[in-house]
Amino acid sequence: MNNQPFAASVSVIVPAMNEADNLPHVFATLPEWIDEVILVDGNSTDDTVAVARGLRPDLRVVTQTRRGKGNALIEGFQAARGDIIVMIDADGSTNGREIRSFVATLVNGADFAKGSRYAPGGGSDDLSPIRSLGNKVLTGLTNLLYGTRYTDLCYGYNAFWTRHLDALDLDCDGFEIETLMNVRAAQAGLVIREVPSHERSRIHGESNLHALRDGWRVLRTILRERGRGSAVTAQTQVALAK
Repeated sequence: MNNQPFAASVSVIVPAMNEADNLPHVFATLPEWIDEVILVDGNSTDDTVAVARGLRPDLRVVTQTRRGKGNALIEGFQAARGDIIVMIDADGSTNGREIRSFVATLVNGADFAKGSRYAPGGGSDDLSPIRSLGNKVLTGLTNLLYGTRYTDLCYGYNAFWTRHLDALDLDCDGFEIETLMNVRAAQAGLVIREVPSHERSRIHGESNLHALRDGWRVLRTILRERGRGSAVTAQTQVALAK
């Protein structure tokens, strides 16, 4: 334990492909008390792994066996040793200083802490009008079909107790991974609380996200999962954790 302020160990999963320039900024925001950082390398062609190891000698590296953010996260989750898993991005858009709020939300009774840019105290420097509109439409559809009260469906800053991995039963490769997690957490009856989060713009490089293509994959996931089980009344609320 690294002077851990919580009675739980924490693993941080960072999927990365060619993010060497961004990792110094990302790792600088990580709390000293987290127990492990797992970098899932998507077969980078730059110095991503070397830079990451130089920044954090205790880093664990998982080399991705397939492609896509979803697959990278799943492989990172499988390698995690902590009681709690936190997933952040390697492009600098998610602030590691917010990890305390996510972990506190879990320790205080939640099963799944879901980041939201639309919850009071949240925000984004990066959302374009078309992405924001698409996210709101997909969020509304999910709430209608699954009885949830989400404010932000398509956001990748989340945390959960590792013991719930079996309930989530994740099995997708792409950016729709966040949607799949949110839907299956609701279907499993997990206690879900939203945590305000401020998304920053990518620092260096270009995003691999494509609004139309990935929006279509999210929509297909929402509709497909509706056929797997009935909607439940998810215990979702906005948690203004500090």
